[in-house]
Amino acid sequence: MRLSITHYSATSAAGTGLAALRESLATRQSGLRRNDFPDCDLDTWIGRVPGVEDVVLPAGLEHLQSRNNQLAWLGLQQDSTLDAIAALAERLGPSRIGVVMGTSTSSIGRTEEAYTQLEASGRMKPEYRQPEVHNLHSPGIFVAAVTGITGPSLTISTACSSSAKVFATATRWIKHGLVDAALVGGVDSLCLSVLYGFNSLELVSSEQCRPFDRDRGGINIGEAAGYAILTRRDLAPDAELLLAGYGESSDAYHMSHPHPEGKGAIYSMSRALERAAMAPGEVGYVNLHGTASKANDKVETYALAERFTDTTLVSSTKAWTGHTLGAAGILESVIAIDTLETGLLPGTLNCEHTDPEFRFPVMTDNVEKTIDCSMTNSFGFGGNNASLVFRRRDD
Repeated sequence: MRLSITHYSATSAAGTGLAALRESLATRQSGLRRNDFPDCDLDTWIGRVPGVEDVVLPAGLEHLQSRNNQLAWLGLQQDSTLDAIAALAERLGPSRIGVVMGTSTSSIGRTEEAYTQLEASGRMKPEYRQPEVHNLHSPGIFVAAVTGITGPSLTISTACSSSAKVFATATRWIKHGLVDAALVGGVDSLCLSVLYGFNSLELVSSEQCRPFDRDRGGINIGEAAGYAILTRRDLAPDAELLLAGYGESSDAYHMSHPHPEGKGAIYSMSRALERAAMAPGEVGYVNLHGTASKANDKVETYALAERFTDTTLVSSTKAWTGHTLGAAGILESVIAIDTLETGLLPGTLNCEHTDPEFRFPVMTDNVEKTIDCSMTNSFGFGGNNASLVFRRRDD
C-alpha cells in the first residue's frame, strides 16, 4: 500500500527545521560539537540541538516536562507542522488521525534528574512525580496532547530502528481502516544513561565520527525530533511524494552486534523493495545506517552488495547530526525524502579513506542529481532492522 506524504520536518544538531538542515548538508557543515552536556566528562563529540533547555511547554502540559518533550515541542513548531496537523484534523476529524512515535530511551533524562533530587525519605520530589513522563510512551502521550489528535497513539522503542518502524505501523493502521491519516515521528534527547552506556560498550569516538572511513573510531551520540504526515492517497490526490514500501526484520543475532553477514539488513531491504514493487536499480539513493562503528559499517556494505549494483549512490549523514538513536529513522527518512525534492544527495562527511574491506562503494562528495526514488536504512540493537522506500508519484 502506497501512502501520500503531505508534510515532513526535522530538527537536529544540523539544523532546526528543513531550511537549516538543507543549508548544513549543502555546505557540508557538521552540527557536531565537543561534548558540553552538563555533568558529562566524556571525551567525545555530540550532536546537541541548541536551545532545547529554554523551550517552554504549552500551558496545561507542565506535568509532561522533560528534555525529550521539550525537543519534541521544538520540532513540532518548525516548518508549519502544527498548521498542517490542524488543517488535517479540521478536514478529517481528530479521531481519524493516529500518532505513531519512535524513541529509544524516551524521557529517561528526566528520571535521572529525579533520582539526583530525592527527598530525605527517598521519595521523588512532587515536581518529578510524573507517571506519564517516566515511561517509554511519553512521546506519544505528549504529541497527542499538544496536537489534539484523539485517534490511536503508540510509541515504538526498538532501539535505532524505532522511528523508521513508525511508517510501517502507520501503513497497517491506514490499510485496515483504523485511521485515515497518521502523524509519524520520533524524538530522542541526550542524557547521561545513553552517553555513558555507549561509552561502556567502547563504541564512542573521541573524534568527530567518520562513517565508512578506514580509520573510523566509533560513534557520536546526537539528539533529534522529526515528523511526517501520511494519508490515504485518495485524500491527497495532488501529493507528489509517496511512501512506496517498508521492510522490517528481527534477526536477534546479538544484543548489540549486527549479524556478520547482514542477513537481517538484507531481508529488510528486500521486503521494502518487494512492497514497493521496485527493482534495486530503480533506487537512486540510499541513506545508510552508517554509524561509524567498525562492525556496523562493514556489515552494511556486505548487505548492499547483495541487493544493489554500484550505480546506486549511497551515503551516511551521521557525521552531520550524530547518531540520534530512536530518532535516527525519522531524521534520515526526512533527508531521504528531501533528496526527491531538492536533488541534493549528501556525500558521507569526514570519510577520507574508505575501508578496503568494504564490498560496496560509498559516496563521499555531494552530488546534485534528480532522482525518483530513495531509500533509508535503520538497524538497531537486537537485530531490529527497518528499511523504507520513498518515491515520486508515478501515476
